[in-house]
Amino acid sequence: MTRHLFTTLTLCLGLSLSAFVQADDKYADALDAFQRAGETDTFFETAYGYALFPTIGKGGIGIGGAHGKGRVYAQGEYVGDVKMTQLTLGFQLGGQAYSQIIFFEDRRAFEMFTSGNFEFSAQATAVALTAGVSAEASTGGGTSAGASGGQHNASTVHGGYRKGMAIFTIAKGGLMYEASLGGQKFSYTPLGV
Repeated sequence: MTRHLFTTLTLCLGLSLSAFVQADDKYADALDAFQRAGETDTFFETAYGYALFPTIGKGGIGIGGAHGKGRVYAQGEYVGDVKMTQLTLGFQLGGQAYSQIIFFEDRRAFEMFTSGNFEFSAQATAVALTAGVSAEASTGGGTSAGASGGQHNASTVHGGYRKGMAIFTIAKGGLMYEASLGGQKFSYTPLGV
């Protein structure tokens, strides 16, 4: 009986550690893809911090939505977790997955994002990192552009801070056409809470 209990506990601990290592791997892979994408080097060197989402899933038929979980870093340290949700209305069809990173230019932008619940307006845009294709992807609304390439061959097309934040995405898969309105909403939880 004791041996079965010990074996079961050991197995559960092993599975928990495996899930933790896999979670760290997906963040490391997404971070590596963004770091290899040319112009983002400057952002990594100068930004106060960033929020990293390894995978955001998005889909819709008329009414759509997106969701993803990420981590927030300040001055190189992992400081909290963040969830992103998005509801969109308008012409849209399909589904896609992408990685996203949001750079915070300074402490003010970081604190604005981590103040609790933060939302991008419909005018916020992200630079789509692609394999040789120049495209802007909307994070809040407007028309989104599909892009070829993916996380293993991304290059930066252009970008800069807007209101203290710079947003980049890398397509992971799927196909979606949309002309929709909606904003990304973020819910931040500091570590230890």
